[in-house]
Amino acid sequence: MKLRVARHTTNLQTITLFYTELLGLSLLGSFKDHDHYDGIFLGLPGADWHLEFTTSNQQPHHQPDEDDLLVFYPDTVEDYAALINRFKQAGTEQVEAKNSYWRANGVVYLDPDGFGVVIAKNNKD
Repeated sequence: MKLRVARHTTNLQTITLFYTELLGLSLLGSFKDHDHYDGIFLGLPGADWHLEFTTSNQQPHHQPDEDDLLVFYPDTVEDYAALINRFKQAGTEQVEAKNSYWRANGVVYLDPDGFGVVIAKNNKD
């Protein structure tokens, strides 16, 4: 089984930069004018999951909640530190997690649509 998480946006270019330049995901594919939708696929090559973001002439009606989170688990402590540093260098401010678990075990940022993205601490090393 594979997983795709799909979300509509009005900020396709900004979303692409956030997830590729800051988070380090790869642009796996894209499409234009598929029944008036343009979109991208982001993820890690060879992984069984990816994110899809679409845009069209229809506005999304999102109401992101503090518990609507995408959680990413870097492989090593060094990978975690590098991600956090990229966000700092870009001037992206972290937000306080509502859930106490994420306050203790990760850092939360908001993507351009206002959805939370957690960079989880690597507790394996």
